Amino acid sequence: MIDAACRDWHAVARSFPTLPITSPMPRADFYLVTTPRFREQPLRLVCELVRKAHAAGLPTLILARDDAQAETLDDMLWDMGEDAFIPHQIAGLDEDEDEADVLIAGPASDAALRPLVINLRDAAVAGTFDRVLEVVPADESARGPLRERWKQYQARGLELQKHDM
Repeated sequence: MIDAACRDWHAVARSFPTLPITSPMPRADFYLVTTPRFREQPLRLVCELVRKAHAAGLPTLILARDDAQAETLDDMLWDMGEDAFIPHQIAGLDEDEDEADVLIAGPASDAALRPLVINLRDAAVAGTFDRVLEVVPADESARGPLRERWKQYQARGLELQKHDM
């Protein structure tokens, strides 16, 4: 019998678009926070995206807005449930960070980009990656900078997609 938490995870997993990279052109996916679950805890959406990426075997870099956010994400990823172990660490804390499946980088970190980047910062991601995921807050007033990022990625020739979450 599947308990409520597992049913909830399976419902969320089915709602996520496929994360494996299938396009030869770089892609930017914008995840709009719309459901009450993610409105209350927007970083929970980031953790679910990380879980999906890890399951697909994609090396992931999370660009945290600040060190406090990096630590919060670190704590949340350790607490994803008994059935989920996602090897991760905060950049700069260990010499073997290249071996971590998921690396969380604060703004002072100069961590190298990975094929999949989850961007929580204010600026568009510059450099080479296969896919960038942008989490768009529920607050309409906070969406302006993300509209600008959409235009920046579009001008760079990235394939763009939007998902309501």
